[in-house]
Amino acid sequence: MSVQPVAATLEHALDADLAAFVATVRKAAIKAVKVLTETGTLSATGTFGAAERVPGQNRLVSVGYAGPFAEGDGISVAVVEFDGTIVYSEGGAAGGGARYAPVLKAHPDITTVIHAHTPYLGAWAGAHRTLPLLYVPAQRWTLAREVPIYINRRQAESAFILEKIAENSYHEAILEANGGSTFWGKKGLLKTAAQILVLEEGARFQALAEPLGGTQPYGSGVLEQQWKMSGLIEKADPAVYSV
Repeated sequence: MSVQPVAATLEHALDADLAAFVATVRKAAIKAVKVLTETGTLSATGTFGAAERVPGQNRLVSVGYAGPFAEGDGISVAVVEFDGTIVYSEGGAAGGGARYAPVLKAHPDITTVIHAHTPYLGAWAGAHRTLPLLYVPAQRWTLAREVPIYINRRQAESAFILEKIAENSYHEAILEANGGSTFWGKKGLLKTAAQILVLEEGARFQALAEPLGGTQPYGSGVLEQQWKMSGLIEKADPAVYSV
């Protein structure tokens, strides 16, 4: 997707509702970066970017974080049409979140896509290994059993994400080989960022278990217990959780 040149902000003033929404997204991004940094979830370079759907419009708010050496909070935002045209920019944002417009366009229930670099998910990505979900907090809220790995970059990342969602609608993240990870959610930026925290924690625990023989499959009744807690049991295949 080609991104058009940034339009002058004064020529494209936002209406009050959109301006308020952009401010809300910016505030959420500041908190997400703060929490992910303070918990050691975000890598030292602070790679973090997001695309947040503008409700009821074919637009998204693109968020960028300039890293720990940036002045102020380092957060920039842009309002971007789904076709890549930037209609508003604040803080030098380049509208990079527009590359996830195909995901938002194809799935109206998805509100947020976040790309971030985190140490342990990054380790799995570097190893070109799919991450099996063997940490119960990461498994509780999804019927997907793994985080897939995106290796062939001749395929657009958004196309790979759409492919994985088509395979299993409960997929909520992919590993980007030799890089970071991309996450998506249906409840806004902060809820999606909280999901990053849990997946990174699971990847960390599973990596730490590798020298001890690796994290083992769930014991009898664990999946049933976890999916009852989240309410997913009614949608789960009994052949999967009855073992």
